Amino acid sequence: MNVLESSQEWSDPFDIRLFHAQVVGDGRVLERTTVRAVVLRGDELLLVHSRVNGDLMFPGGGVEAGECHGTALARELREECGAELLEVGLLLGETREFRAAREADYDAYCIHSFYYLCRLGEAWSEPRPQPYEIRLGFTPGWFALDEALQRNKTQLAGPCPQWTVRETRVLAELQHWVDAGLL
Repeated sequence: MNVLESSQEWSDPFDIRLFHAQVVGDGRVLERTTVRAVVLRGDELLLVHSRVNGDLMFPGGGVEAGECHGTALARELREECGAELLEVGLLLGETREFRAAREADYDAYCIHSFYYLCRLGEAWSEPRPQPYEIRLGFTPGWFALDEALQRNKTQLAGPCPQWTVRETRVLAELQHWVDAGLL
């Protein structure tokens, strides 16, 4: 079954949990919901490259109050890539990253990311990155899956942002799907 051509609900989404810190105390967790776009063009993925860190990540970001996942994906794709979202497809999977909380009322901070297969329009505009994205030198581009996975694995050998671990795990999961003929 090819995920892209399936009209049925994808039955095997990934669920990756990463623990960057141990949850202590009563286990009070502050959760932030994010969405990530998985966009394919032939054998390539639309990813965001950080010129500062050298890693690759899926376009996306935090879901704002009152926003649905589709609206957040459209906003993030415009900001980070200058791309127009036409369709939010299947939920391919999700990740949960647990970190030490900085807030006194919480024991842990969890970033809960949802990865959706997305289809883009033909019209592209200039990205409108946030100030921190400018500082990190975020640049969108098309990358072969195996090259993206290898690049991020290389980055993991040295100091890198915590999100590189998450994105590398997701790239590896997608590579397994490609190898199995599912994607």
